[in-house]
Amino acid sequence: MARVAQAVTVSLQELVDGTVSFDTLTEAFGPSSLGIIVVKDLPEEFVQLRAQVLSNASYLAALPDNELDSLTSPESKYLVGWSCGKETLKSGQFDTLKGSYYVNCAFYQDQALQSAPADGFPDLPQYTAPNIWPSDARLPSFRDSVESLCRLVIDTAALVARACDRYAEANIEGYAAGYLHHVVTTSLTTKARLLHYFPSPGSVASSTEKEGESVDDDDWCATHFDHGCLTGLTSAMFLDEAASPPSLASISTSASASASADSPDTLPVLPELSQSPDPSAGLYIRSRTDEIVKVNIPKDCLAFQTGEALQLITRGRFRAVPHFVKGARCCTGTAVEQRIARNTLAVFTQPNLGEEVEPGLTFAEFARGVVQRNY
Repeated sequence: MARVAQAVTVSLQELVDGTVSFDTLTEAFGPSSLGIIVVKDLPEEFVQLRAQVLSNASYLAALPDNELDSLTSPESKYLVGWSCGKETLKSGQFDTLKGSYYVNCAFYQDQALQSAPADGFPDLPQYTAPNIWPSDARLPSFRDSVESLCRLVIDTAALVARACDRYAEANIEGYAAGYLHHVVTTSLTTKARLLHYFPSPGSVASSTEKEGESVDDDDWCATHFDHGCLTGLTSAMFLDEAASPPSLASISTSASASASADSPDTLPVLPELSQSPDPSAGLYIRSRTDEIVKVNIPKDCLAFQTGEALQLITRGRFRAVPHFVKGARCCTGTAVEQRIARNTLAVFTQPNLGEEVEPGLTFAEFARGVVQRNY
């Protein structure tokens, strides 16, 4: 089993005060780092927003196929709305073990905006196609809770970016003052991805099989780099869908008892497992020394990973990190069958399409190559 690594952790107040040291940033993002930083002491509303949004991911994935089909966007290469089975894994097979709901976060700039403007970029519908949302009648609070949580993540990313700018301005010749903070706070292309990892068909394994597994078994999400600047990550919510099925059919009878009196239109939060039944399941990072390590994110914290665009912007001072997700397997012989799902939210802060990530290379040109490679 891979070693569990302790990620560099800072408080939100340290970011607000601008007191995060350069040594801390180098330890978190530098050439010998794991490329991740954890932020604690978040605003009070974060815990409830996380629970609601990640529960809603299971309700969404439980919709009938015809309803999910109506929430897809083939013209955006399935990078807006619902997407499942459109990406390929390292084996070349299509990935059907996770469903994604992609959201363009231009609303962070203007509530009326649901995508980046298409002017000058007719071939990038993955950023310029408008968002697709489930109806409030079918999934009440889905849109409001996703938008609220994304705003909180982006606000926090802006503080991390400001700390990175202080470092870059002091250590990189010619670095434009405040550039990363500008990218995060003015971007119309920031993309959120609400993820539901379905219970794996091989989710029951004997203890002997578990001992013989490879630590780089990336069955739930293949090893990859993020291509943006800073990726905001919630901790994963693990659910036993055998014990607590996310059935919309039962909502009408249970919602009134489960929802609070002041938010009757909110879907019930699903019962979250205190931890994964399989301690090997979760987020893995391949370190600079080629060691595979597991990183845990506390439930009341956010983590931020470095992406390829940030590596270019900082001329390699901060490095993108390869990572993957390993599925949950439960030992046989348990009294009750379990179906373990994993939900999480990732928010990819990215430059506007026309902005340069390095001299002569715009983010639009860079993103075209990434999409062509992965989709």
